[in-house]
Amino acid sequence: MALLDKLPRHLFTRRGWGMLAAGAFALAAAQVMGRRDLLTLALLLLLLPLVSLAGVRLVKPRFRVYREFNPSPVETSAPAVVSLAVARTGPGSGQVVMEERLPAQFGHPPAFRFPSRAATGGTSRYEYHLTSRYRGQFRIGPVTAEFTDPFGLSLHRRSIDDGDVLTVTPAAVVLPATGLAGARGNDGVTATRVRANPSDDDVMTREYRHGDPMRRVHWAATARHGALMVRQEESVTTPEATIILDHRSGAFAGGPGTSSPGLRGHDGHAPATSDTFEWSVVAAMSVSAHLAERNYGLRLLDAGGEPAFLHSPSSPEPAAEEYSGPSGLQSIAESLAAIHLSGPLHPRRDGVLPDKGGRAAEHRAAGTRTHPGIDQGPPAFDDHLMDKLSAHRMRGPLIAVLGRITGEEAAALAPAAAYGTDAFALLAVERPAEFQHVLEVLRQGGWRAVAAGPNTRLSAVWGQFGQEPALPVAPASEVRRGAGVAK
Repeated sequence: MALLDKLPRHLFTRRGWGMLAAGAFALAAAQVMGRRDLLTLALLLLLLPLVSLAGVRLVKPRFRVYREFNPSPVETSAPAVVSLAVARTGPGSGQVVMEERLPAQFGHPPAFRFPSRAATGGTSRYEYHLTSRYRGQFRIGPVTAEFTDPFGLSLHRRSIDDGDVLTVTPAAVVLPATGLAGARGNDGVTATRVRANPSDDDVMTREYRHGDPMRRVHWAATARHGALMVRQEESVTTPEATIILDHRSGAFAGGPGTSSPGLRGHDGHAPATSDTFEWSVVAAMSVSAHLAERNYGLRLLDAGGEPAFLHSPSSPEPAAEEYSGPSGLQSIAESLAAIHLSGPLHPRRDGVLPDKGGRAAEHRAAGTRTHPGIDQGPPAFDDHLMDKLSAHRMRGPLIAVLGRITGEEAAALAPAAAYGTDAFALLAVERPAEFQHVLEVLRQGGWRAVAAGPNTRLSAVWGQFGQEPALPVAPASEVRRGAGVAK
């Protein structure tokens, strides 16, 4: 028995190996004793397992697998219910042992028998739970089935589907309320007049409608138009917030050589990341949720002024910059799920990735990191970013989630505070005390800047913005665009 347990199980069962052993013994006995009947028995014992092995590999039962995640996508550390429905679509009968393949971080893969006891209409349904500590995209499945012949002599394990991708998004941290929007207020709305005509009276009036109160009648406009006119109603416009998300490999400790055990794509590729970058991803998700709850429209850019998620494999719309409402926040969460550190590459200004023989574009389409030495882009915080910020100046707060930046980079970014109603900078670094000079450069430009380590509570860092007053912001006309610093 111990010897049979050591034999490979992917070919024959213990019964099959036992029959082969008996056949070999009968063949030896027939040769020694010269008995033809023993020779016939030996051939039967040897051929039957081999024929059964060929049969289970040639005859392939067909199945249909439907897999659903609830919720999908799911946040880190939150449970997701996986529902499986398996149905046989071809001829066959008998029980089949099945197993769901899972990434190692999810623990032991669940196993089950088909058909189940509660099978209805030929479809068996199963359910299990998954929880991930890491963000990313993970291949769940495929379902593997272990088939055997009617005599139970041989085994064959194969996949019956391709699996599905589970997207795990970073969970947002609840942030304390702070003064975000300056003159726009903290409620995320601002009242404006709807102007339909060039006249000063007309821009504030409209025709009387049944039910309008008489106290709103505008008598001067009524006399001029010869019809009863009332003062125009105020409407609500949505303020905007711009978030700059730095994901350059050189800005975060560890660089491209560091990879997270959880941030692994469904193709098995482990993108570069670090503890400080993971902290900044959670910060970007939390700030986005904090602002979206206050009715802000969001615009996310990278350090070069391009869409922040242009290189994220999990982004539903990689080229999108603006997001609004619950659907926009959901898109941001999905885009942050698999975002990773990138090299110094930047896309060209026409939005097409730098291409050396087509390889760079192919790598991005596959969700992999291109070589950092190919076609380096312009420096961070340059005129392209400033132009993007200037196009939406004073429409809401400006938040920068940064890593390790130099004093020169801080001086280039500092004047950007003039384009927001308020400016906040979060630096995720290993040793915050070493970046006081960088913070001072940003503060001199009008930023409220804080440096935090990967173990610092994000809510405590965000709360400091409500305590520290912002320094005066230099007018945009004083920004020296070419050098990126204030005159």
